[in-house]
Amino acid sequence: MATVTLKGNTLQLEGEMPAVGAKAPDFKVVKDDLSEVGLKDFAGKVKVLVAVPSLDTAVCQKETRTFNEKAASINDTVVLVISGDLPFAMKRFCSTEGLANVVPGSQFRDMGFSKAYGTHITEGGLKGLSARAVFVVDKNDKVTYTELVPDIGGEPDYDKVLSEAKKAAG
Repeated sequence: MATVTLKGNTLQLEGEMPAVGAKAPDFKVVKDDLSEVGLKDFAGKVKVLVAVPSLDTAVCQKETRTFNEKAASINDTVVLVISGDLPFAMKRFCSTEGLANVVPGSQFRDMGFSKAYGTHITEGGLKGLSARAVFVVDKNDKVTYTELVPDIGGEPDYDKVLSEAKKAAG
């Protein structure tokens, strides 16, 4: 079981992150129109799965804006930003910010994504949410990159994630 920190406090995570080379676990999240979507709904595309605690935080907002801007130019690639926020809040944020190149996905009905991907926080003030992490999944649903951000207040290595997504896109 992995750990992350938040303001110097260590937090335990539930589950195991999928290994590079492994088949990506399927999941269901709720889009901003309340429909459910999962891995299979993006068959034939590279998937950049961006796990964040909440789009109501400055770091999560910045990360979502950055992926919206930088991943838009990668062919056959979809960026899913997955959080514990309600779909309405995610829609409001993305609409207000003009973020059309990310798909917001809420875990409010089922925390299966964060548990299957090893990012589910089991203690502390953010218990039940996801730690910050990024996964690149190729067109055949094989995990090609994983990054668990060690401190929830930090950001992922955008350049590395985007490089891996470009490689997976061919």
